[in-house]
Amino acid sequence: MTEAYLPERIRVSTGSAIVLGLLRGRLDAEPTTIYLLTYRDEKCSANCGFCPQARTSIGRADMLSRVTWPSFPTRQVLFRIERIAKTDDIKRVCIQALNYPKVFDDILSLVGEIKSRVKVPISVSCQPVNREKMKTLAEAGVDRISIALDAATEEIFDKIKGRLVGGPYVWKRQREALRETMKIFGEGSVTTHLIVGLGETEEEMVQMIQWCVDLGVYPGLFAFTPIPGTLLENSPQPSLSHYRRVQIAHYLITHGKTTCKNMPFDDDGCLINFGVSGEQLREVIETGEPFVTSGCPGCNRPYYNEKPSGPIYNYPRQPLHEEIAEIERQIGILCPKPFRPSY
Repeated sequence: MTEAYLPERIRVSTGSAIVLGLLRGRLDAEPTTIYLLTYRDEKCSANCGFCPQARTSIGRADMLSRVTWPSFPTRQVLFRIERIAKTDDIKRVCIQALNYPKVFDDILSLVGEIKSRVKVPISVSCQPVNREKMKTLAEAGVDRISIALDAATEEIFDKIKGRLVGGPYVWKRQREALRETMKIFGEGSVTTHLIVGLGETEEEMVQMIQWCVDLGVYPGLFAFTPIPGTLLENSPQPSLSHYRRVQIAHYLITHGKTTCKNMPFDDDGCLINFGVSGEQLREVIETGEPFVTSGCPGCNRPYYNEKPSGPIYNYPRQPLHEEIAEIERQIGILCPKPFRPSY
């Protein structure tokens, strides 16, 4: 597609807009990816219970999670991306897509225009599309695709984004879409999102992380964030201790250091042991790496789930020594009792 087919406007995360010079502001941590969101006057046709963009949400139309996404003329944004992508500060462009009839055309035109201007890796996070459209995206220059599962189980999926909330998504089709996308983009180039704190046990989330890794899909972790105006606005965030334990399990599994079958759980589905020696576990924790934002290469998503003042669920940078010490206390790693989530 040519520039004539571009959507007139596009949303840009506030942090990305500051980096691009579209807004003025100070950033505690600059995004290393430019985050874009397709624009439309109406809400998304999907109805995910955690999302302010959902069809029945009465939340702000310029929000996704707790981040605001002001809209700008598309050509202006592309010009700024072209200018800044020539530096080493930006590692990737991520196009996140609402669900609506013409969204694929919008994605394809944006990808084509970005690729015609700069050499920068592009990720697309979208609803499942057919095999031919996935091939078209790959041919256009998309190097990574993300199809969000969000939930760890089919029951939770149905409750928060499937049939029980009038959503278009089906658990089996979503998982099959990941398998099909793997055939086109290959191992290491497909991502999914998993939201911790939607009511799943630690065992259920760790099993889903293992399923993704076995398939060749990288699971990026998010902490559930209640947003005003959404169906889940009154639900609690996961406890930090619960989230930290899932982060450690995620790191160990995605780095091939152990598997879910080596991790015992108690009758409540809570982790008892991570399946590695105490020395190995402490070495991993002391690196701070399990607690850094997980996702596509170059993605740090500053403060997507939290306020800069904390508490921090996903660090957009390497945690400091004193922060790692605090993380150890949050995990309860020195506590002899079995771990149990607080909710």
